[in-house]
Amino acid sequence: MAKLILTQEVAGLGTSGDVVEVKNGYARNYLLPRGFATVWTKGGEKQVESLQKARAARAVANLEDAQAQAAQLQSAPVQLERTAGAEGRLFGAVQTADVAEAIEAAGLGSVDKRSITLPAHIKSVGNHEAQVRLHEDVIATVQLQVVAAKAKK
Repeated sequence: MAKLILTQEVAGLGTSGDVVEVKNGYARNYLLPRGFATVWTKGGEKQVESLQKARAARAVANLEDAQAQAAQLQSAPVQLERTAGAEGRLFGAVQTADVAEAIEAAGLGSVDKRSITLPAHIKSVGNHEAQVRLHEDVIATVQLQVVAAKAKK
């Protein structure tokens, strides 16, 4: 078993700053090469503290603020404008960073792209949903309207 410090949130394992023990192959072949974790060392305690401070700065301060922001996110759909073909198929896919930028541009607050989950790849014009984890106990469902951008001539 390998003892690691997570540098990012990993589904089913933990969040940044958590110290976890995983099987050697999972650590060597997945977590370490992708930068999701670093190897635990005796001096790693300072690194854990800095990661937890960064996580606390990104997180919404308390449950009431998270619930208020969730209500605001669910109140109105967020519009994304993308170039698309004649049949409504997008040139590329909508990413979580695009959703975070659109939420901020709509004036619904700032959301970290890592807290956004898309249920499937968004590759067509239309209405879609995304989930935003604002707090451990608060998940907001955001309605996305993907529209075709007007062609520049």
